[in-house]
Amino acid sequence: MLSSRADVATATPERYAKQLVFHLGRRLEWHVDGDTSTADIAGSTAVVRVAAAAVVLEAHAPDAESLERVQHVLGSHLERFGQRQELVVSWVAG
Repeated sequence: MLSSRADVATATPERYAKQLVFHLGRRLEWHVDGDTSTADIAGSTAVVRVAAAAVVLEAHAPDAESLERVQHVLGSHLERFGQRQELVVSWVAG
């Protein structure tokens, strides 16, 4: 299983995490446990977590193509929602 993570710094992590999960919830079923939300995306796993000053994104997938798909879904939406704050999603293999 391949994994990657992005810690996206923001003063309002709760807002962006909630917005991302709500928006993607139209197509995905999310499981929420406190500050952590998890969803299955075609055999892969997406995780959105609220940290002290960041939204933490995690992607777990069986292959590189699936990992890229999860990264794209999470990252592109969060960057679009955070344009005014110039949020940048940078993935690190993990």
